[in-house]
Amino acid sequence: MQKLADFKLPQFFNYPPYFTLQPVRDTREKQIQLWKELILDYCKSQKIFLIGVEEDFPLFSNSAIDRSLSHEAKETFLSAIVGEGRAEWLDKGHRKCLILWHRIQDWADIILQFVRDNGLEDSVMTVEEIRSGTESHGTELQGIDRTILMRALKLLENKGKLALFKGTSADDEGVKFSV
Repeated sequence: MQKLADFKLPQFFNYPPYFTLQPVRDTREKQIQLWKELILDYCKSQKIFLIGVEEDFPLFSNSAIDRSLSHEAKETFLSAIVGEGRAEWLDKGHRKCLILWHRIQDWADIILQFVRDNGLEDSVMTVEEIRSGTESHGTELQGIDRTILMRALKLLENKGKLALFKGTSADDEGVKFSV
């Protein structure tokens, strides 16, 4: 897990009341908006795709002011991101949250641009090559969560931009681009 020192934190992060759900509606709405932006920006900068509500997550506590978010606050802030279509709960108990700092359609667009930028229009690649191959190094696709990648690829398949085919294992699932 990355350290917070690698990330520029907003001023409110050192303001104790922002670690407590605010009772006044207008203040709470502003608080939720600030936390949504912080969580999405942090996850994008650190390439984090999964947040466990009950696990250690650097943003959820600030030892400098001796404050931590309550379980309710974590769930409230993540649920607000879910409500915007920028995250999804992976379980009914709201313990794990898949963060979509790009929506699936945006990931699909990034994949198409990656294909064009690398001259892969009529090429075949494995799913794993898209995540960790030479061409993906230094791009947003490097290290992309497999679930997110597969959903973006299925979206493109439904639009006729590629064909997915199964190998003998998950490691050799293939993609034939037809952009």
